[in-house]
Amino acid sequence: MEKTQVKCPHCGKTNRVPAAAGTGTPRCGNCHEPLPWIVAAGDDDFAAVAEEGAVPVLVDLWATWCRPCLMVSPALEQLATERAGQLKLVKVDVDAAPRTAQRFAVRAVPTLLVLQHGEVLARQAGAALVPELRRWLDQALAEGRKKETTA
Repeated sequence: MEKTQVKCPHCGKTNRVPAAAGTGTPRCGNCHEPLPWIVAAGDDDFAAVAEEGAVPVLVDLWATWCRPCLMVSPALEQLATERAGQLKLVKVDVDAAPRTAQRFAVRAVPTLLVLQHGEVLARQAGAALVPELRRWLDQALAEGRKKETTA
């Protein structure tokens, strides 16, 4: 699995961030603040990257030819940056990962999922603005917390 380069929003230092990590979340090697965790996954590594982790995962199922996908991507990266240490953003190109797209019955792109321990907490098709995405994400994460406290 590859590592992604991420610029720390606190000190500006570039850090290498692993695609998958069993426990914990990435922190800046310089200032030790949480880093945005934004990685790509495909058919072969999706389970390790998106289903095995300590934090909820926002999955962006997108396509290179899709204009709404390209428009929503910065909004998703903003949310991942706002929630550094609390959320992981996993981007999946559906044309390069057809098995993953089929597994989640993707009929339109972008399709957004919130996963917690591999379980789909929420699903949304289509692009939206940051405030709408933030409300949707907050609602999904609140549902996930409820499930964890009742389990």
